This record gives sequence, C-alpha cells and structure tokens, in this order.
Amino acid sequence: MSVKMWDERYAQDGYLFGTEPNAFLVSQRHRLQPGMSCLAVADGEGRNGVWLAEQGLHVLSVEASAVALDKARKLAQQRGVAIDFERADLAQWQWGEHRFDAVAAIFIQFAPPGLREQMFEGIRRCLKPGGLLLLQGYTPRQLEYKTGGPPVAENMYTEALLREAFTVMEILHLREHDDVIHEGVAHSGMSALIDLVARKTA
Repeated sequence: MSVKMWDERYAQDGYLFGTEPNAFLVSQRHRLQPGMSCLAVADGEGRNGVWLAEQGLHVLSVEASAVALDKARKLAQQRGVAIDFERADLAQWQWGEHRFDAVAAIFIQFAPPGLREQMFEGIRRCLKPGGLLLLQGYTPRQLEYKTGGPPVAENMYTEALLREAFTVMEILHLREHDDVIHEGVAHSGMSALIDLVARKTA
C-alpha cells in the first residue's frame, strides 16, 4: 500500500487499530525495564509506542503516514507521555547500529519479501548487544480468517522463516497460535498469529 492509501485509511474517525496496546506486547512487559531505549517500527497511530512510554521506556515511534503520526501525537498527549516521533519511509530509513535496547515490530506485514529482508537486517543491526526484539505477525493461514493483514501469503511469517531471519540471535520465544484479537476495526476476530522474542547476543 502507498503512503497515500495509508493516509486515507488513517483519516477515518477514531483509531483504525484502536488505542489499546497489542496483547502480545503487553504479555512481554516483564522483559522491559524503565529507561530502556525502544524503537516502535511502523507504529501507526501510536497505541504501542504510547504504551511502551507508559512503562518508562524512551521510545522512538517511526511511521510513514503523517495522518497516523498526528493521531499518535494526540494519543501521547492524552496519556501524558513523551515520545519521539519520526516520519520515515522504512525502505530508505537509516536504522543505525547499536541504538536500541528493544524493538517492537507489531504487524509490520505491509512489507513484501524484499523489503522485509531489508527491515529485518535493519532490526538486527540497530539493536544493542543484549537487546530484545518483540515481534508479532500473521501466518499464511490468516488468509482463511480474513480478519486483518494484507491478503498476500508471501508477506506472512512462519516459524521457519523467522528462525532463519534471526538465526544470529537467541530465540527466547517463538510460537504459532490461533486467538481472537480486538484491535480496532482493522484487526478483529479469530486470527492466525505468530509471536517472536529474540535477544541479540553480540
């Protein structure tokens, strides 16, 4: 989807994916410590970045849609937290090296395989040694549920794909499962999910 199309989706009343954080991300709260630096990738309207900031993390929320960023800033203001926001095309963005203690990559499956590989490489590089990746996405069976995500199988994740992509990292948790999720109007209903927690070892 183009940025224009995302702007149009985010321009509707309310929050497309809701204002509450992703349930998997919340389940990993015990791994997060106040003061950690965190990158929220393609953070949309800010629900996850805001929650991370509420946990005491220093958050950089990166998003391509200016409309989404405006709504994210309003949400952060309403919740009384400070976040750094940056509008960026992730195909061109400079991820940097050893910048973050954690990366939250929640449903970033707008990315086809080529861009996905580029983004995963950026995630691996930008994490500090010991840094954590918290990732949730859809498996190909999500095409049967049609309750969210792109209708493109090649954009989905499998355990094998994620193990290969992050083979240089320590896999702390990797699980495929079906669960009902309620994240605004865009993610709602039974969903085919995959969760990953990985630690950068060097």
